[in-house]
Amino acid sequence: MRLHHEIQGSGPRTAVLLHGMMGSAESWWRITPLLTGRGLRVIALDLPGHGLSPRHPALSVEDVAAVVTDTLAVESATRPAVAIGHSFGGLVLAAAVASGRLDPERTVFVDGPFSARGGWDRDEVQAEYEQERTQRTYAVLRATRPHYSERDCQVEARAADRFDPVTAAGFAAGSGGHWAPRPGSIVVRADPSQYVDGAAAAELRDAGVQVRSIAGAAHAVWYSHFDEFIAALPEVFG
Repeated sequence: MRLHHEIQGSGPRTAVLLHGMMGSAESWWRITPLLTGRGLRVIALDLPGHGLSPRHPALSVEDVAAVVTDTLAVESATRPAVAIGHSFGGLVLAAAVASGRLDPERTVFVDGPFSARGGWDRDEVQAEYEQERTQRTYAVLRATRPHYSERDCQVEARAADRFDPVTAAGFAAGSGGHWAPRPGSIVVRADPSQYVDGAAAAELRDAGVQVRSIAGAAHAVWYSHFDEFIAALPEVFG
């Protein structure tokens, strides 16, 4: 399997972007120009079952990580300067780094977990995702997410329309695991956060991970607090 991806910029160094559940490569539309402006070649991927990437009913997190690294190997022979993963994309990024198949110079995780329980009931999870999709139409997003711009709503509604609940349910039903970020990694979390609470943040700091909190941010931190998100990552955005 090869994943659909968007490439922008032509610099000698590469940035890799992995979106969250029910997102797409387009979710990074405000981030990508900042990275290309710093001379980076940006590869934003659609994860399996998302955007224009293939569907598959039985992929684990580690399977997705392998598909990501296989796709990147075709597009770039150099070590990524930076890799950023949001939520589920961060979990996949952590698994890819832990496998040794991806070794970014700098790794950034945005408000996501580092463990997957696995073994969820496939039919129940699929039904939940089907229901969640109904809350991601353009009209609903405009009404319920005041921090979204017009384009944000268009991008996320399109991503939800293309999202495949069968593939996503397979992630949950498959094998789980824990993939700890290596020391020196950066975690940007909403505060409060459903995925990285205060205790988890403290554990990460004790393990040598840099944790940066943005008070009041939404789960997709850069959508609600764009300037604060950029300021939290001077190593990436300058």
